[in-house]
Amino acid sequence: MICFPNAKINLGLNIVSRRTDGYHNLETIFYPIGIKDALEVMIREEQPCDTFVEAGIKIDSLPDNNLVMRALQLMRVKYIFPPVEVHLLKNIPFGAGLGGGSADASFVLKLLNQIFDLGASDEELATIAVQLGADCPFFIYNRPVFARGIGEVFEEIDLSLKGYYFVLVKPDIHVPTKDAFAGIKPQQPQMSLKEIVKLPVSDWGGLMANDFEKSVFVKYPVIGGLKEDLYKKGALYASMTGSGSSVFGIFKEERSDIQNSYQDCVVWQGPA
Repeated sequence: MICFPNAKINLGLNIVSRRTDGYHNLETIFYPIGIKDALEVMIREEQPCDTFVEAGIKIDSLPDNNLVMRALQLMRVKYIFPPVEVHLLKNIPFGAGLGGGSADASFVLKLLNQIFDLGASDEELATIAVQLGADCPFFIYNRPVFARGIGEVFEEIDLSLKGYYFVLVKPDIHVPTKDAFAGIKPQQPQMSLKEIVKLPVSDWGGLMANDFEKSVFVKYPVIGGLKEDLYKKGALYASMTGSGSSVFGIFKEERSDIQNSYQDCVVWQGPA
């Protein structure tokens, strides 16, 4: 059985407080977008153990450390099912703030649940997913949500960007987490993201912010330049997603002329 894990973007990201466990509380809106990997799970009862085959963008980790295989191992802690062979075609850039690895892990949980009729609810799958990463539970539900805590506490929101188009640009830059958090000063936003997204998209720019941009743009000005350029090309709203390095713009209409505008970058565009 095959599925197509999709990426996400962050519509705004506020770091609101520091936690005693060393993490930070944040507020953000996760929104699914159409750039996708391909994930296939096949039953291999004749095999002594699970196997993993990858293609596409090279993942710099051992198979056992891949989030997909870690998700599979967590499912085996609670459920009994025969050995499987997992194929992953990687298309979502990693280290890009798009949650590609988290999406793959969560989709394999859902796929195993479906193939073997394990009867796990979304809530049960989300409880397993959070052990793999704070944003993994989002992909269990895979719909726009307001997220808080470390990104694992969700509140449904009524938000649709249907009719708009996304342009996403991923430069050949990896932003280490420590660089993203450098200089971050947690504070409560003046206006809640839940209120901002009720306004026209063209009004978001002066109100919605990604707090990571302050430190990331200083150290990696190319990323900040991409955001400025998307606005120049007519984006109603543009922002870095997550802790970088991808930048997206929301446009009124498809812009095929942008596809070749950025050298040494991965460019994706599609309807919201």
